[in-house]
Amino acid sequence: MFKRIFWIGLGVVAGVMAVSKAQAYVRANTPDKARQFVLGPDQDHVAVRTLAGLVNEFKEAQQQREAELNAQYSAHMK
Repeated sequence: MFKRIFWIGLGVVAGVMAVSKAQAYVRANTPDKARQFVLGPDQDHVAVRTLAGLVNEFKEAQQQREAELNAQYSAHMK
């Protein structure tokens, strides 16, 4: 159990470090217009926007599934 937690934690740390290094490289070696095209005008909050988009997408899928299950359940109750 502790080995799994250790390796998962190590993987998360390595992933965060790789992403931060890649973002620093892109910022240093890419022209501003190209960065704005790829990352958008708000380049400092790309991770926050991505996470917010993922959360919103998850919530929409969850609500759709809940509506499907409610419709199924109410159809069986009639």
